[in-house]
Amino acid sequence: MSTQEALALPSPAPSNTVIINARCSLRIEADQRVIVVAGLPVHHYRAEDLVAEAYAMVFLVESGFAQQSDVARAFGRSVRTIRRYQERYARGGMAALGGEKGWRPGRRRISGKRLRSIEMLKSQGMSNRAIAHRLGVTEKAIRKLVGPSKPAESAQLALPAITTEAEKPAASGVPSATPSGEDGDAMESAEETVTAPEAVNDDEPVPMSLDRDASDRTLDRQLAHLGLLDDAAPLFCEGDSVPGVGVLLALPCLVASGLIEISRKLYGEIGPAFYGLRTTLLTLLLMGLLRIKRPEQLKEKDPAAFGRLLGLDRAPEVKTLRRRLTRLAAQHCAEQLGAELARRRVDQRGHLMGFLYIDGHVRAYHGQRAITSNAYVARRHLAMPASTDYWINDSSSDPLLVITGEVDAALTKAMPRLLREVREVVGERRVTIVFDRGGWSPKLFAAMIKDGFDVLTYRKGRCRRINERRFIRRRAKFDERLVDYLLHDQPVRFIKGRLRLRQVTRLCDDGHQTTVITSRWDLRDIEVAYRMFERWRQENFFKYMREEFLIDALVDYQIEPEDPTRTIPNPRRRALDKEIRAARTDLAKLERELGAAAANNAEQRRPTMRGFKVAHSRLGKQLRKARARVRWLFDQLRNVPKRVEVRELNERAVVKLATERKHLTDIIKIVAYQAESDLLALLRPHYARVDQEGRTLLHELFATAGDIRVSDSELNITLAPLSSPHRTHAAQALCVILDQTATIFPGSRLRIRFAMRPPRRIGLAFPGSPVERSTAADGPPAP
Repeated sequence: MSTQEALALPSPAPSNTVIINARCSLRIEADQRVIVVAGLPVHHYRAEDLVAEAYAMVFLVESGFAQQSDVARAFGRSVRTIRRYQERYARGGMAALGGEKGWRPGRRRISGKRLRSIEMLKSQGMSNRAIAHRLGVTEKAIRKLVGPSKPAESAQLALPAITTEAEKPAASGVPSATPSGEDGDAMESAEETVTAPEAVNDDEPVPMSLDRDASDRTLDRQLAHLGLLDDAAPLFCEGDSVPGVGVLLALPCLVASGLIEISRKLYGEIGPAFYGLRTTLLTLLLMGLLRIKRPEQLKEKDPAAFGRLLGLDRAPEVKTLRRRLTRLAAQHCAEQLGAELARRRVDQRGHLMGFLYIDGHVRAYHGQRAITSNAYVARRHLAMPASTDYWINDSSSDPLLVITGEVDAALTKAMPRLLREVREVVGERRVTIVFDRGGWSPKLFAAMIKDGFDVLTYRKGRCRRINERRFIRRRAKFDERLVDYLLHDQPVRFIKGRLRLRQVTRLCDDGHQTTVITSRWDLRDIEVAYRMFERWRQENFFKYMREEFLIDALVDYQIEPEDPTRTIPNPRRRALDKEIRAARTDLAKLERELGAAAANNAEQRRPTMRGFKVAHSRLGKQLRKARARVRWLFDQLRNVPKRVEVRELNERAVVKLATERKHLTDIIKIVAYQAESDLLALLRPHYARVDQEGRTLLHELFATAGDIRVSDSELNITLAPLSSPHRTHAAQALCVILDQTATIFPGSRLRIRFAMRPPRRIGLAFPGSPVERSTAADGPPAP
């Protein structure tokens, strides 16, 4: 009896390999570590690099290659440690995976010699929070030493006094510490310095300031250096003809948008710093309104002049602004920030949310990174490396929300996620979604209607042409515009009759018929056509944003690891499809030649088919060869999978462009555009050509110089006249409206008041006003 042969089992893993699971392993070579997934190395680090090791654990779990328990067993950690690494990475990126900064847990925060100072401050009535802020420690550390604060009313210790002239008025509405001979006055001054209980917005903290000269913020910068200042207080100095002060007209709209308030709740503070969260956001907003399109363009601006608009001695530098953006992007709150701002916008302009326009905007990438995402760029008529952002605009074409799309995701695939975001923003109200042919899918329409949305889009594909005599002329007026269409209205069915929709067809002047599909049966046919054709306003919005706000520009050159298991259409299959089309074209050409030869065959010379084939044997041989090639190509196509994983096509690490910082800057540009739109709405009754010249008027108004006057509670802005009297009168009416909003400058207690300097009245022949000329003519009698 023959012996049984041994099974061909896989060889055991070498001793220097740690198996994570059936797919992943950890290879160890001396002090080097390599993470291998499906036979491909995806991460490499040294053994003493604890941050890289922590990132390797997070990468395996977040990418879906292994579970937490598998990674914990392979690296000798607990599942709780892996989960803690994931939370740190999500909160602060790679920097958060290192050892946490600060004092060792359990170590006493306060040295022995400072205890007497704490006791003295406590005896003078300061709260634990005020003492902690003064010493730069946490309130919990103070509470452990002295116990909880008493409920009794207490006063705060006065900050060190600055020797200045007593009669010199303050340069800002933020009080500073002043010398006083009595303790009560000193404590009262310090209390006003740190907090502002009488501010209009209780949620808006007023930062402290030790400076009295608005052009020299040395002491405040020292406070920020010592970690005692989270954001510099705005201090304004008076001046005449300050360039660009007209941009402060947008502040009431910017404050009403809630960007600073919502950002403070989501991001907290990014300090201690002289340029904190409020200053950073305000800088970016004013940059957008002044058409400073990139942070690098700040190098071309006078930092002192721009700083006067912010209430600072100088504007932040490029590197400072980029560091603040990096710190904000590390918290990954841009998507939540955009949703909160959109909800507030819906509350303010709910009457414009009945029709929402959705379209994707493709941003082409021209860099040197080998990114895997591609998209068709319509402006270039090319498919090239790019990323897609989906914009949601209201019925007036103002942006409501921007969402970064998945890689290579068509509108039909991205629509379910977009609709979920829209539902969270608009609530339970019924909304009509307007989009182009890229989202055509009757199954998608049925799902949208079931979820409480209405559909309005162009019909895709061929449909039966309608006789021109069946069209009816419709006239109506929408949004102060007269429209005139030739329309035909009829019901249509899709999905084998299960989906009944409405089809409105427009006959154009050149005879072309444009077909529109909708689920709105309650609207007139002319309104359905008007709302659909208004989708071009969104295209105009994209063009305006590209030229004025530079939304296509890269904010940074950072990359992120992409899921290597993501599937894409197989390029080999695309190449075979191209070869099949070419082969079938050649086959059709040969068949036509053979058919023409058969039609022209002289039966007297070749009465039988055999004779015909012999006469055209060469053509028949070519035809058989072409048919065999087509069959072979189809056999090859059947064996090629339709989709493949990205890692099978790219030997290098699979990466994509970082999106968080780009998303954050897009949101800030949205707020700036919305502020322009709100100002246009206020300007409309006072300027006849607001639809044609409204935004150019605002550009001129933002760049206008003006005078700044400061009192204890007010910031007075007086703008210079514009280029023409009718524009000056319109701007003056706008100033009156904005002055009634009683807006407080962010970070201060100064109410902003706007005024317009009246234009000089110049006669046709002589300069000066008629009154001045008459007075000069009647002058004093000659002696």
